[in-house]
Amino acid sequence: MADPENKHFTAAGIPPLYYAGPNARINLIAQAPGKRAQDQRMFWNDRSGVRLREWLGVSWDEFYHSGKIAIMPMDFYYPGKGRSGDLPPRKGFAAKWHPQLLKLMPNIQLTILVGAYAAHAYLDLPKKIKQTEIVEHYQRYLPDYLPIIHPSPRNQAWVKHHPWFEEQLLPDLQRRVRQIIDE
Repeated sequence: MADPENKHFTAAGIPPLYYAGPNARINLIAQAPGKRAQDQRMFWNDRSGVRLREWLGVSWDEFYHSGKIAIMPMDFYYPGKGRSGDLPPRKGFAAKWHPQLLKLMPNIQLTILVGAYAAHAYLDLPKKIKQTEIVEHYQRYLPDYLPIIHPSPRNQAWVKHHPWFEEQLLPDLQRRVRQIIDE
């Protein structure tokens, strides 16, 4: 909060929103908290979160209270509203803060990259590579990373047009998550 780049949020009394516990085994990286998440101080507490937990095959309690799932957005603050949705996370934020937090989580076995911002940043891919191609070839990035699309209801049409996502990727994701959670 003392970082000068966060002074606007700190002055407004808004703390950063993330979870990075020492017992975390799965790291979930997405874009940035939405306005609702920031106001409620609870990430993924919406329809996207319900869907994400279904995709992961975890309960509410496992997701929020097991300590086994870290949540490190690409920015820990709501970036604001843009013309066609939320603004992107601030450039350089994740590069500055993620390495420090990762040092505190030595037991991470799988990092789930939710959406294009996380996938491009962590997989060091050119922006011209589309999210569909990244997710379709998710096996390339295993065992460390598993990219998925954002679970937003707005992506329901994408899921319907790409049946391999539910038929192949989700069962693989759920199997891996369950194996790690149950260890």
